[in-house]
Amino acid sequence: MSMAMAYQQKLAEKLTILNDRGRGVLLRMNYIKKTCSDPKLRPQYLTDKTMEASVKYINKKFPNIDFRGNSQQHLTGIQRQKTEVMTTMSSYYDSFIDVMEFRDHVYELLNTIDACQCFFNIAVNFDFTKNYLELIITYTSVIFMLSRIEDKKVLVAMYNCAHEMSNGSRWDPAVTEALLSLQMLYPRRNLPAEQWRSAQLLSLLSTPAAMLDPACCDSGSLHMTCEYLSLEVMERWILLGYLLCHSSLNTNQSSQELWKMALRSGLYLTIVRDETINIHKVTEECFEGLKGYSKRFADIKECREYAIVNSGAMHRERRGFLRNALKELVKVLEDEPGLLGPKVHNTHSFSSSG
Repeated sequence: MSMAMAYQQKLAEKLTILNDRGRGVLLRMNYIKKTCSDPKLRPQYLTDKTMEASVKYINKKFPNIDFRGNSQQHLTGIQRQKTEVMTTMSSYYDSFIDVMEFRDHVYELLNTIDACQCFFNIAVNFDFTKNYLELIITYTSVIFMLSRIEDKKVLVAMYNCAHEMSNGSRWDPAVTEALLSLQMLYPRRNLPAEQWRSAQLLSLLSTPAAMLDPACCDSGSLHMTCEYLSLEVMERWILLGYLLCHSSLNTNQSSQELWKMALRSGLYLTIVRDETINIHKVTEECFEGLKGYSKRFADIKECREYAIVNSGAMHRERRGFLRNALKELVKVLEDEPGLLGPKVHNTHSFSSSG
């Protein structure tokens, strides 16, 4: 990396800022250690008899603590006082988060300094070398101090547990909302070739009087670019997306219908290039061990059997229809190339329907 690029990285400024932040983090780690070591200053929930079972369970299971499963019986003390626990432990939790952020920023800066091949000599560039060494030692001191806080696991886990209990379910509404927006598009496009043929889909000759009219989106509420989304892309979104927000399959009928429709379309899903997965098998493995999913296993079995019997013929008929429609389009555009402008939407739709 050139000297000019090294200057552009503002390394000296970053060293100064991180040193100031590191000293603050170090002081907070020292305060937490002193507080937890003093019986008079320890957070009350670490010594409360009602929390004894929860503390023992956290120390035994950390960091693999299931806040929603069978382990809730060990966390009843936190459940009863979750608001108070969250208020008391929030400052400790935030301090540990600051340590993680400080660590990430230090690693990033040290990697940049290494890439810049900086020169350190206290007699030549005093401030730069001094701040560099100071940052290394400050970071090391923070890690040493963190290692001496014996109750750090309990402090972090109690806050996390109380927060989970207070705020409820997993955060998947955004994913579900995005996937459900496909229900206006995917079912209309995922049709057998017979329905494509009866609707004269992609045909310029179906309405000769409107031959010169610009093509537009058939579904008024959808943006034109939605028509260019391929079926394969939408199916990947739906099938892999609902593995991440599977709870909506038990609570939302629209999600369930969209998911089952995609499951019936085929047996394998492309991940990248020639790498594929058996989507029905993978989905069963993801749902295995989850309570309340027995009906979803029945849905997967039904969709797999349907795909085995029908998907091959369905895709074969679609390919035949698209080949004939493409031949027709090519002949029309060869005779009237000026139609390519107003009918460019039709040409793009071929690539998304294949």
